[in-house]
Amino acid sequence: MDRIARSSMAAAEPMELAERQDSTIAIVAFVGLAAILIILFPFPPVLDYANHYARIWLLSGGISEQPFSQIYAVDWNRTFTNVGIDLLAFLLGPLVGADRLARALLFLAIVLPPIGAIGLHRALFGGRHYWQIAMLSFGWCATMIGGFINFQIGLGMALLFSCIDLRLQGGNPVWTFAWRLAAALLLTVMHIFSLGFYIAIVCGLEFSWRIDILRSKTALARLTARLALAISVCALPPLALYLRTAALPDAGGSGLGLAWNDGVILILINLVSAITTYVPLVDVVLILPLILICTRAARAGDMQVHAGLAVTACGLLLLSCISPRHALGTGWISWRFPIMTAFVAMAMMCPFASLTRRQALSLALIINLAVFGRAGWIGWNWWLAQKDVAAVETVLRKIPAGAAVLPLGHEPETASSLAHSNRHFAWGLDTFRHLPTLAVPFSHAFVPTLFTAKGKQPLSVLPPWSEIAVPEGNLVSISVLSCPTMMREYKDFTPYLSDWRRRFDFILVANADIPDRYVGSLMPAGLTLIEDAGFAQLYAIDKVMPAEPLSIPAGCARAS
Repeated sequence: MDRIARSSMAAAEPMELAERQDSTIAIVAFVGLAAILIILFPFPPVLDYANHYARIWLLSGGISEQPFSQIYAVDWNRTFTNVGIDLLAFLLGPLVGADRLARALLFLAIVLPPIGAIGLHRALFGGRHYWQIAMLSFGWCATMIGGFINFQIGLGMALLFSCIDLRLQGGNPVWTFAWRLAAALLLTVMHIFSLGFYIAIVCGLEFSWRIDILRSKTALARLTARLALAISVCALPPLALYLRTAALPDAGGSGLGLAWNDGVILILINLVSAITTYVPLVDVVLILPLILICTRAARAGDMQVHAGLAVTACGLLLLSCISPRHALGTGWISWRFPIMTAFVAMAMMCPFASLTRRQALSLALIINLAVFGRAGWIGWNWWLAQKDVAAVETVLRKIPAGAAVLPLGHEPETASSLAHSNRHFAWGLDTFRHLPTLAVPFSHAFVPTLFTAKGKQPLSVLPPWSEIAVPEGNLVSISVLSCPTMMREYKDFTPYLSDWRRRFDFILVANADIPDRYVGSLMPAGLTLIEDAGFAQLYAIDKVMPAEPLSIPAGCARAS
């Protein structure tokens, strides 16, 4: 193949300059470190993970235990995509256990995308270049810390599948057709966005190493035919599954439910989601060395680039800027494209492929410090979060089986405290939002915010419990119980708050060791504190409405 942007040093290839690069030890070390983190910290500050864990537990056999056989049902006709971990829970959970499976899936969500990008890079450029170590940094991003496990695993699958596709290109078209059909089916089941990512990579690989393919009408016609065939084959499985599905994601009957990043600042923040974890400033500092390596290699002319994947990266970057933030009941759609862009960009280039021994050692040192410094930062935040998890587990021991638990939280004045950096990520979103759902596996209690979205999860809520359940939910401030205006504002999003005193038995308050920005630590009358574990508090609800009139705290004025 004729590769573009080959450096003059690499072209000359003087044997005395070429130092053999080997990224294997660092990659193995990173994978081992990720495994250690998963083993040490069973419930890390990863937003959706606790909710996924509870659903995995139910699908692994917990649904047959009391009282869940009267609360939940499994219906695989509710969706055809985004069900990869659900299928694995249903098939493997009873054999290996829900806890082991959930941790294994979280581990794959971390390591599979960068490993896939490394595999693609090796297939394109050959060798074990130190640049491949840099790709490990992107195992930590907003979609990872957000707990988008199906999506993350799907990204890794798409990258690994593209390596196989690369080997098949130019060979037997029947084998290529069959492979793409099978790959598209697996990716559709895992996550529909991973299929789109795979199609984008395949189209980039079908392109030439050189951009001048566009100058030949014959070559351009052949390229167009190959791209059309690849897209058509990959579209067959989702189309077939779509035609037989009974439900699609929606926005609660409100149409498309579109929300946009409608401003330059919001778009820039969205783009940074490719590297964002707990404190953006720390993330930027730890990623800067990798950016400087690229810019220096480009200035020195020591950079190899795959033109087709460069086109793919540009297309994904455009989608990162113009895609909606929310649509069809699905949140953070625009987060998905920056990390796709990052992995394609990392895999499409090879800076400093040929270096002297001293230069190679310097390059390896810089990259390893950046990558493992970032992993250490993640580990620090995961360690910080364990006392919060322990607090939640403490209060869950006080909840009897069959109880209905109302999850609430303290909304802090600011989310920038380094002392509790693990509690927020990305745009100030909390990472502890779904910890109360652990009441399902740990206490055999009902929580209204377990993921049961039609079109995305096979789990559904049975009547009468469905009257106090939402398919996806946030952790609402405790002030909603004391502030009538806030209660009215939230009634469409949290209908379970209507007549909460009669419908629920307990209130679990998270982030309770930080005062709520509206009402401090004030709770309405008729609640009895059962357990105060610092971060988490548990209150029993008096079913009889207090005789005294409701007193509205002064802080409620700030919430209106």
